[in-house]
Amino acid sequence: MKQEHVDFVRSHGLGNDYLVMDAARLPYKLTQERIRAICHRNTGVGSDGILLNVSAKGKGTDFALRILNPDGSEAEKSGNGLRIYSKFLFDHGYTKKTEFSIHTLGGVVRSRLILKQGRCVAVRVDMGQAVIDRKLTRLEVGGQTLAVTSLSVGNPHCVTIVDDLATVDLFKLGPLIENHAAFPKRTNVQFAQVLGRGDVRALIWERGAGHTLASGSSSCAVAVACYDKGLVDGNVTVHMEGGNLTIELDPSLNLVMTGPVEEVCTGRFSADLRRRMKI
Repeated sequence: MKQEHVDFVRSHGLGNDYLVMDAARLPYKLTQERIRAICHRNTGVGSDGILLNVSAKGKGTDFALRILNPDGSEAEKSGNGLRIYSKFLFDHGYTKKTEFSIHTLGGVVRSRLILKQGRCVAVRVDMGQAVIDRKLTRLEVGGQTLAVTSLSVGNPHCVTIVDDLATVDLFKLGPLIENHAAFPKRTNVQFAQVLGRGDVRALIWERGAGHTLASGSSSCAVAVACYDKGLVDGNVTVHMEGGNLTIELDPSLNLVMTGPVEEVCTGRFSADLRRRMKI
């Protein structure tokens, strides 16, 4: 990493923003209270979560990542987070490789970097294989019955395909589905509108974060749900409020996600914030 001390590197993938931190450089624990304080949009640095670089010793991978939601909970996998973390590793000197493996709670993934003038501008991530819950196809929520696809891409998702996203009240239905009794560990929520065989629009409510401009794992879930119903082919562009991601999938539902990533800044916590976090 660069020689100057920084507490975090701030980056985003299509507006889905994370702070990357290195556990080996932290003289304190990232408790739920500290995570919430750091991620708060008004009184903290503000972010959709923290990506914590941890030791990969004994994990059989090149690197290991913990994904911490802004409410202090932990996520198994994040597509945008993995692209951001992959860029961080290369641009800040943790590796010179352009392809490497990463351990997450949602399984091992492989990242392949796309470089421009020596810096990473985009990343292809092998997101693993999706698994669809065939038992859960309908959900009673908000006084209506929704046809849903419940699935995992290493973390849980619930996709509802609609004719027109303009009719969806995401801020009402998102939290109701996220916290529905059918999902004891909560779930990520997506509403999707198919535009054509290779294009889908999506709105996203992320578990532990709320309304999100873009999400890599959610894009994978949307592509899988539409592909499973025969509505799209094996190469899908998912259009979100923050931008587009390309998802490739095969009949076995193996997924590869490709998309941009951009670093915003590096920073240090102020004495005031440190005092409030008791560090």
